[in-house]
Amino acid sequence: MLEFLRKKGVNPSWHLYFIKAMGQMTFGLFATLIIGLIIKTAGEQFGIAAFLEIGELAMDLYGAAIGAAVALALGAPSFVVLATIVCGTAGAVYGGPAGSFLAAVVAAETGKLVFGSTKVDILVTPIVTIVSGFVVAWLLGPAISFVMESISGAIAWATDQQPLMMSIVVAILMGWALTAPISSAAIGLMLGLEGVVACAAAIGCAGQMVGFAVASFRENRFGGLLALGIGTSMLQMPNILKNPLILIPPTIAGAVSAPIGTIWFGLLNNAAGSGMGTSGLVGPLMTFTEMGYSGSLFIQVILCYVIIPAVCAFIVSEWMRRKGWIKWNDMHISFN
Repeated sequence: MLEFLRKKGVNPSWHLYFIKAMGQMTFGLFATLIIGLIIKTAGEQFGIAAFLEIGELAMDLYGAAIGAAVALALGAPSFVVLATIVCGTAGAVYGGPAGSFLAAVVAAETGKLVFGSTKVDILVTPIVTIVSGFVVAWLLGPAISFVMESISGAIAWATDQQPLMMSIVVAILMGWALTAPISSAAIGLMLGLEGVVACAAAIGCAGQMVGFAVASFRENRFGGLLALGIGTSMLQMPNILKNPLILIPPTIAGAVSAPIGTIWFGLLNNAAGSGMGTSGLVGPLMTFTEMGYSGSLFIQVILCYVIIPAVCAFIVSEWMRRKGWIKWNDMHISFN
């Protein structure tokens, strides 16, 4: 049985599904839901009807994009990838982003098993792929959606009860998820984080990105400032494995900034921006999407997403360097 699975390219593993496939899922979400929301917001702000239509269309297609992205990540043949698009769409209808992901995984892996096994692949492969994914979406999608909504509701309730503690906890955990080789963007969208909870998560992610960008400026200069600050702090993961202490400055940066943003300024965000931080400036843009545009809000966003995390990370990292806990090149990243 195992030999048959290997022959068909089906090699189940945590890394394959929850790191590689979920990472690709983020690209699908970014290319449709997140970019669509940005375009739609631009249309609303500037009164461009075409942008509204384009944005809404892109957002509606996120399930299809998840299906294609996951199938590609799993190394599915082109025929299976195309059929999995249907399953990703069905999963989104019945179970949201999480349902779409699960339906796509099952469909792609099932499609790989039957692909090339018959002389009528042109019929068998898409039928088996679509039916398997749709059944999973239809049977499990509503339950998955309920679980995700319940978790999100519990987090929101806990944040209402203990806003200071929960904003710090959410910021730290989502920030770590961003830096780790898993998808914080997918987590935020699956959980459907909204409001101050989403903003705490987004600022926590920004703390990691801006924090690492500033703390490692000595080693990485302006290239690192851009790559980490508006790219991804995941670039520091190999260095974290060598010296986990370098994770402290950006973590403190996010933990300090999140309560200021959510409790003091009352900043909001949404699921699309909750796991993005300053990557592509999506986190700040989603705060503007939720709260509108004004001079005072712009200052608050810059403070909480950039300046406060930068100052905190710089102070803590410099202190740790003097203590010898962070050494030269501990945070150096290679661009080769």
